[in-house]
Amino acid sequence: MEKWSIRNKKNELEKNAQALGISELLCKVLVNRGISDFDSAMSFIKPDFDKLHDPRMMKDLVKGVGLIKRKIAEGKKIRIVGDYDVDGVISTCLLYKALLRCKAKVDYDIPHRIQDGYGINEVMIKKAKDDGIDTLITCDNGISAIEPINYAKTLGLTVIITDHHEVPFTEDTDGTRSYQKPNADAIIDIKQMDCFYPFKILCGAGVAFKFIQVLFEEMSLPKEEAFSFVEYVAIATVCDVVDLIGENRIFVKKGLEMLNKTRNTGLKALIKRTGIEGKTLDVYALGFIIGPCINASGRLDSAKKGLRLLLSDDLQDASDLALELHALNTERKDMTIKGVEEIVQMIESSTIKNAKVFIIYKPDIHESIAGIIAGKIRERYNVPTIVLTDAEQGVKGSGRSIEGYNMFEELTKCHELLMRFGGHAMAAGVSLDASNVEALRERLNRLTKLTEDDLIRKIRVDGLISLDRINLALAQDLTILEPYGKGNSKPLFAETDISVSRSSILGVNKNVLKLKLLTKSSKSLDCVYFGDINAFQDVIIDKFGSDELDKMRSGYKNNVKLDMIFTVEVNEYNGNRTVQLILKNYR
Repeated sequence: MEKWSIRNKKNELEKNAQALGISELLCKVLVNRGISDFDSAMSFIKPDFDKLHDPRMMKDLVKGVGLIKRKIAEGKKIRIVGDYDVDGVISTCLLYKALLRCKAKVDYDIPHRIQDGYGINEVMIKKAKDDGIDTLITCDNGISAIEPINYAKTLGLTVIITDHHEVPFTEDTDGTRSYQKPNADAIIDIKQMDCFYPFKILCGAGVAFKFIQVLFEEMSLPKEEAFSFVEYVAIATVCDVVDLIGENRIFVKKGLEMLNKTRNTGLKALIKRTGIEGKTLDVYALGFIIGPCINASGRLDSAKKGLRLLLSDDLQDASDLALELHALNTERKDMTIKGVEEIVQMIESSTIKNAKVFIIYKPDIHESIAGIIAGKIRERYNVPTIVLTDAEQGVKGSGRSIEGYNMFEELTKCHELLMRFGGHAMAAGVSLDASNVEALRERLNRLTKLTEDDLIRKIRVDGLISLDRINLALAQDLTILEPYGKGNSKPLFAETDISVSRSSILGVNKNVLKLKLLTKSSKSLDCVYFGDINAFQDVIIDKFGSDELDKMRSGYKNNVKLDMIFTVEVNEYNGNRTVQLILKNYR
């Protein structure tokens, strides 16, 4: 079931269309995305580096840079500790390249997903001490590592945290929260209550980049060198699924420009291996092709292989690593498909499907893909989902949430059932004893305030639009809003009572439905649907009858009328540019 609604935010910004140099339709779309003042709109339309905030506003950033600058001068050994996902690998790459440029004595370490688990731990800290390391700097982790960092301090190590995750807290019965932070020498995390940096949704690589900006200033290095790292930040920003607004939009927009002419040997090898060489890289390429290959090394092998690819200057080495990462990602995809199929069967054949929060325990799922599977189950059922599996110690898993359900805060209410947990509103990771799985399922479902209405999939369109208004100029105008992603999805438009003059099935696998739509003034518009064609045809038969479906297929006059939600695209084929609709939902 779906609930359609029209975004209808009112704002004076629509009157500023002329001043902004854009159409009223674009203004409306911006307002629908919460961009409600002239300066924010101009920054969105023309994202550039001069619109980035001053990184010195970030709590402890200047302090942390000062510590690193002094350690470099003293010749102390520095070790970066990253994380095994794309954001962690990219963050480690950024800091490593930057510190080498500053002539630091630096190396790196990344925990193994299976053997070490998430984030810095006491084994890694002991090894750092034994290796003569003086200073540890974390990236994309550390804020929740209270005990490990306390241990590091007892060993006399200097510790700097750069992170973007939520600060852990406990909550009293009256709702009072007590925030707990590690005893680090500098904590750079935008989620701290006393950090007044204005943009709170950077990924870990975004925070690391801010650190590098100030470090290069302090080391009298050209700011252009710092900005050259933005191509890497773009990959992490897309793959960590943070909102592509504000600074994140600038990183991705400018980063894609750089990536399309990248000189990074490893990235070029991966682009070639994945078959996208010569094509224009976009958000899809980062989020569904390049990023997953880097991520696959951390899921099924060692994340250091993905990092080695990014750091490689040797053509043969880069080619070999790209081949290996691509193969790992193919294996990961196959495992994911199998896991999703098995869990859907579990849900459909049990009482799990009646729950408002899915806690799915499947001992033989590879723990590295639990989060991916949780995301796909969440997409299918629109229910917050945590997938658990057996780990080396107890049970481990990952969760993905829906709008209106803060998974991190809900898990906080169950903290005594968990060995470890962390994350944010839309995603979290947990470790617990197998004996507590049922208790976790019961408590999360008992405490949730989700209603049946909350679990109905909401589709919000940017406005009703007559098909007669749609032309190539409008489609080209909308491209100003690119790149699209979380927080800045492609604008959705709707029209009711649309006539379909003809349908045909295309593609090698017969999986594309092409529709000819008739406007009210009898003009024709192309529309393409990539969804379930059989289900679409069943709806037509159920409502209008098989004769009308046959007429529609043959291009004869018919009585088929549909309400549609669609995006408006520029279709390029053989050098020709035309307008085309992509059908997203129908009724």
